[in-house]
Amino acid sequence: MGRAIVMTSGKGGVGKTTVTANLGMQLASKNYRVCLVDMDIGLNNLDVVMNMDDRVVYTMLDVIENRCRLKEALVQDDHYPLLFMLSSGGLNQNLTIQMSEIKAIITELHKTFDFILIDCPAGIDAGFKRAVSCADEAIVVTTPHLSSIRDADKVVTILSSYDIVSKRFVINRARGDLIQDKIMFDVYDIGKTLGIEFGGVIPEDDNVITNTSENITNTKIALNRAFDILADNIITGGKKLFDCTYKYRGIWGSIKRIIKRSV
Repeated sequence: MGRAIVMTSGKGGVGKTTVTANLGMQLASKNYRVCLVDMDIGLNNLDVVMNMDDRVVYTMLDVIENRCRLKEALVQDDHYPLLFMLSSGGLNQNLTIQMSEIKAIITELHKTFDFILIDCPAGIDAGFKRAVSCADEAIVVTTPHLSSIRDADKVVTILSSYDIVSKRFVINRARGDLIQDKIMFDVYDIGKTLGIEFGGVIPEDDNVITNTSENITNTKIALNRAFDILADNIITGGKKLFDCTYKYRGIWGSIKRIIKRSV
């Protein structure tokens, strides 16, 4: 029986979809069968992040409207044979989506996949409720900024009213230099605020990996290591922390911090 994990944030723009995609790739690289489900109906972009948008033939809406079978709507990744994606599709104004229809799809995916990562739309409206209701676990993605943390805290509170057995948070776009100088919140500060288990820390990187043949084995060692630790924590329930401040400690680290902020 697979694990259905909703990836949520409350606030848009924190990189939730990118975290979802890269976590899926890491899990698949560890020989787990993974399905990424885009639940942002009408505003979907998981297929773009995964570089699969030109390969989508059928979507979740096609499955709901009985135009295809679920298996036909799944798109297999070119680089990770165990990784699949289900696109939500464009908005159909005449379609009323029932919660039972979404749950039936997730239940069917449970039979085939070890992990089902549900990319939840931003906000806490009907789309959020649909996504969370189908999940057993939740990962709340936030950035180390006050507004993002506050929104994440609201989402954590709302999640307590759902049948979620495990809640973890992931800090995305963490800058080690700013954390070391106590300008940016660190994992422990955020953990005290959210009151849920820690999942992972993803460092800020303009070249964050997307779905190319280089993503797991490229030269972005720190970024790949961070996603690897996140995947291991999800698999084992561990609490290992990726330390994004290690380059900025000591005398040479202080020099690096000065240089980084001056460019």
